[in-house]
Amino acid sequence: MKLPDHFHLTYCSNIHPGESWQEVRRNLGRFLPKIRARLSPHGAFGVGLRLSAQAAERLAEPETMEEFQAFLAAEQCYVFTLNGFPYGVFHHARVKEEVYLPDWRDEERLEYTNRLAGIMAQLLPDEPGLEGSVSTVPGAFKAEVKGEEDVLLMARNILRHAAELHAIRQRTGKMVTLALEPEPCCYIETVAEAVDFFRDYLLAPALLAELAENLEVTPERAETIVREHIGLCYDACHMAVEFEDTGQALAALAKAGIKICKFQISSALKLSYRRGDGRPAKTLSDFAESTYLHQVVERTGAGLVRYADLPEGLAAEALADGKQGGKDGEAVEWRVHFHVPIFLEEMRNFQTTQSELIELLQRLKVNAPCPYLEVETYTWDVLPPEYKSADLADDIVRELEWVKQMLAG
Repeated sequence: MKLPDHFHLTYCSNIHPGESWQEVRRNLGRFLPKIRARLSPHGAFGVGLRLSAQAAERLAEPETMEEFQAFLAAEQCYVFTLNGFPYGVFHHARVKEEVYLPDWRDEERLEYTNRLAGIMAQLLPDEPGLEGSVSTVPGAFKAEVKGEEDVLLMARNILRHAAELHAIRQRTGKMVTLALEPEPCCYIETVAEAVDFFRDYLLAPALLAELAENLEVTPERAETIVREHIGLCYDACHMAVEFEDTGQALAALAKAGIKICKFQISSALKLSYRRGDGRPAKTLSDFAESTYLHQVVERTGAGLVRYADLPEGLAAEALADGKQGGKDGEAVEWRVHFHVPIFLEEMRNFQTTQSELIELLQRLKVNAPCPYLEVETYTWDVLPPEYKSADLADDIVRELEWVKQMLAG
């Protein structure tokens, strides 16, 4: 929905299970009308659309696209962002590290993202200044990147996609951007790593020269094309898990000239405890579920330690109990990549990173690098029962209302 100060606010439809277009379309028909009626009864309602490769291939067909555009018009809805992160199955099956596959080393990732960009251009309203975005994996899962050749391959494929985005803009007049989404334990997981990747690869003179030759433009123009079309999806949950300072992160990206294409409004688990007190196992075991990867970043006085998944972190903590020498009783804080309802400040005997999210929203009220906001809480199916309501639409509306209140207050 459109909010004061030019914000566009929506939720990501990856909350709804379904990989086929038929399933996606059925869920949109079921939920969008009732949600819009409650939140934006007299105005247009924005949509954050998640499309698997299978669904994208079907939606790209002219008849399917025409029917969907008619539905959007009838329901006063518009699409301004696509989630192109998960290529395949995303619900009711083991996803874990496979969510990053195919990654940006793979031609399939490029072809899929090119198709999504074309779809985004077709769906984006013809409105001055309005941009569409496609969020994507931050290169690859870090453990899969074996060396310089892999990094160069990822960068060249992303730049090939930049060329496609430039061609779409030349052909349609629509501005579509690619939003790399930093995430714990991925090739790009921190703001510093994002800055390095842009400086050392996407904006490296040699690679810009290749892009310039491909597009038959000057290297200076090629750099402008990259900066305009390739940026970041700033996921508040991921940034909080990495203990990023919000002000410093936004300032670093602005200084580097890296575009923020959209903000994902999300919150993570946060637990403070004393080494050896057993609290992680007592309070977080129910969140160590088998579908998604729940990376853990641990902070002590010695710095940060990362675990690729919550069970790994719990096992390491169990092993550490009583075997730390002089470290028993050491103050520890865990941030866990588990998207939790953003309206919750606390859960059981631990907190969420809601305070970090509120700080981000307060900063956006004063100076927003981009106006596109997408709530992304896709984990309702795997939350412990006490955090689920009887109606998913109620949960979605409650989250969006909470964001509206934070921006208005």
